[in-house]
Amino acid sequence: MFEKPGPGSIEGCFFIPHNDEAIYVISGCGEGWDHVSVSLKHRCPTWEEMCFIKDLFFEKDELVYQFHPPAKDYVNIGKTVLHLWRSWDQEIKLPPRWML
Repeated sequence: MFEKPGPGSIEGCFFIPHNDEAIYVISGCGEGWDHVSVSLKHRCPTWEEMCFIKDLFFEKDELVYQFHPPAKDYVNIGKTVLHLWRSWDQEIKLPPRWML
């Protein structure tokens, strides 16, 4: 069983079994951000898989982002990789609750 990392210990590479598949995770932090890269071998992670990983690496009450940057800033190194981000000191305003 995979144990949730404690504060300050989320950096590393992880192979996490989930529903008979392997989820590959690389996590790190720097420049004011915690970052988790999530991938599977032959496809992008599903929403459910991203939620599973989010709950392993972040607290349930923390706001974590998936970004869609402007086209000019877009970088796509891995076609089956999605990312989670948490800012150390900035909070993006959420839409009204009924829209979430």
